[in-house]
Amino acid sequence: MNYGKISDMKITKLGHCCLIIEEGEIKILTDPGEYTDAQNSVRGLTHVIITHEHQDHFHVPSLKQVLANNPGVAVYTNRAVGNLMSREALPYELLQHGDKQLFGDLEVEGIGTEHHVIYPAIPIIMNTGYMFGNKFFYPGDALTKPERPVELLAMPITGPWLPIAEAIDYARALKPKKCFPIHDGNIKAPEGMYRLSARILQPEGINFEVFELGKNYDV
Repeated sequence: MNYGKISDMKITKLGHCCLIIEEGEIKILTDPGEYTDAQNSVRGLTHVIITHEHQDHFHVPSLKQVLANNPGVAVYTNRAVGNLMSREALPYELLQHGDKQLFGDLEVEGIGTEHHVIYPAIPIIMNTGYMFGNKFFYPGDALTKPERPVELLAMPITGPWLPIAEAIDYARALKPKKCFPIHDGNIKAPEGMYRLSARILQPEGINFEVFELGKNYDV
């Protein structure tokens, strides 16, 4: 099946939930966490997006290195992460649920308020997903459903908060043209989950594609 090109974006997956999103002169890094270190040598960034405070998404030493390598880069996040950044005297701008911001000509919107439940006794923290260009949705650690079509989905696939069945049903509910797995840096052998996801999603017209780490993809 020919799914075609969705947008002028280019996406590079560095690992787990750390992505580089490029469109025109804009170069965005998402969630520089402790499961990856490739972000520590990235240069030319214009923006950083952080969805929530867990260390696999928000690792202060890594973020400091990213900021040092990219003078003037703007960090956008929610209030909970912002409070932690303030303790480290790190600058940030708020971009939360319902907020919209232009990164150059690319519109970025905050969607969602809470991390998915890990266990009932564990307090729920703040999580903000982000819609890029009204096409690509990156939910962070949540199964938020935007009130509009999603053409490209960064699909969380596993974690202490996410059984594979829920991950697949989330993609089925959103029905994107294409999705690729994220939140997979916490397991050594995710290939079985990849195969299962593709087997179920492909027949429903959802192109499930595994992004090779470090490779730049036209989407």
